[in-house]
Amino acid sequence: MKKDFPEAMKDSLTALKKEIIANLMASSEDFKEIVEGMDPKDIADTASDDIDRKMIEALGSQELKRLKLIDSALTRIEQGKYGVCIKCGKHIPQARLEAIPYALMCIECKTAEERRNR
Repeated sequence: MKKDFPEAMKDSLTALKKEIIANLMASSEDFKEIVEGMDPKDIADTASDDIDRKMIEALGSQELKRLKLIDSALTRIEQGKYGVCIKCGKHIPQARLEAIPYALMCIECKTAEERRNR
């Protein structure tokens, strides 16, 4: 993996996070009120803050899961662990990370997990 790849993915993840929050604000009046009622901050930081009960209720479960995965990926970038499978410890292929920037597992481990959950 190139040294500048994690930084590029950090930018991509931050943009994705902003997009999700903006979409939620557009589709949910309750979420919009919560965000507008908060102290002025960079909108990407909103989901990183401790999310209170109202915000959790306003977020759809899929969106909440994606925001948590994005935050986790951003943390792994800061820790230098981005792109490493959490199951086997092998490097996740760059093409997979470009497709799913918040991927936690390599394709083999994810496939095995999905088979177990069927």
